[in-house]
Amino acid sequence: MTTTDNSPRGLERPALGIGLRVLSGLLFAAMAIFVKALSGHVPLGQIVFFRSAFALIPLVAFLSLRGEFPGGLATRRPFGHLVRSGFGAAAMFASFASIARLPLAEATLISYLSPAFTGIAGVVLLSERLTVWRVGGVLLGLCGVLALVWPEIGNGTADADRIWGYVFGLLMGLLTACALIMVRSLSRSESPGAIAFYFVVASMLGGIATLPFGWVMPDARGLLLLVLAGLFGGLAHIAMTLAFRHAEASRLAPFEYLAIVWPVLADLVIFRAPLSSAFLVALPLVLAGAAMAAMEGRRKNRH
Repeated sequence: MTTTDNSPRGLERPALGIGLRVLSGLLFAAMAIFVKALSGHVPLGQIVFFRSAFALIPLVAFLSLRGEFPGGLATRRPFGHLVRSGFGAAAMFASFASIARLPLAEATLISYLSPAFTGIAGVVLLSERLTVWRVGGVLLGLCGVLALVWPEIGNGTADADRIWGYVFGLLMGLLTACALIMVRSLSRSESPGAIAFYFVVASMLGGIATLPFGWVMPDARGLLLLVLAGLFGGLAHIAMTLAFRHAEASRLAPFEYLAIVWPVLADLVIFRAPLSSAFLVALPLVLAGAAMAAMEGRRKNRH
């Protein structure tokens, strides 16, 4: 869901906005935990379908309460929605493929490359100015990924599945950046609800298109996790949207980085996966790259 903040400044409630942003990070982490728990037993496309289909329930309820369903779904840019939703759906596939192959904390950390990639995509696709903040953000982020991968590659002990996890993580960052550029363009004329709705529908259709490649009949626990992944994902998007309605993006930015805490705890407590020294080296590099990208955004808003 789009997180553009066009609400009147009189509606600002910073404490509530911060609380909702923290909640959205926790809900996204819970969704990722469910996805990882399912990934060894349920095909990727089936997970994407359930995550998207059940996300529609809280999303439609939210839009209905705001009086934006179905009237708010009218659009003058169907092709723009198609492109944005295609990038977003492909990013979801890549994200879940990365989560399946890597510790949750590592897969989440790579997702922090998206803001830096978005800055570069703005230069390439929208002819925005190339700045030291954008270049520095990408370079720091990629150095962080290299720090994650290098110990295995350097020692000749690289596991192909893990390497593919990093590849899918980087691909997710690039696809997310392209999707966010499209969101920026669509937001000039389209409602956030419409952008979110069409993305969820496209992801659901992308997931169901994999049915011929073999779905499985999950047991009761698996079905519960599939449903919860969708519900938590949908609620996370709503919480994030409301957060940006009640507080400025610059005020919420520091709490973006708090979200890495939950996957770290999940790895340690749930999946019994200790943190590697490579992750501890990569963590400040990737987060510093994301911070540089955020600073570029705040600098633009001041001018």
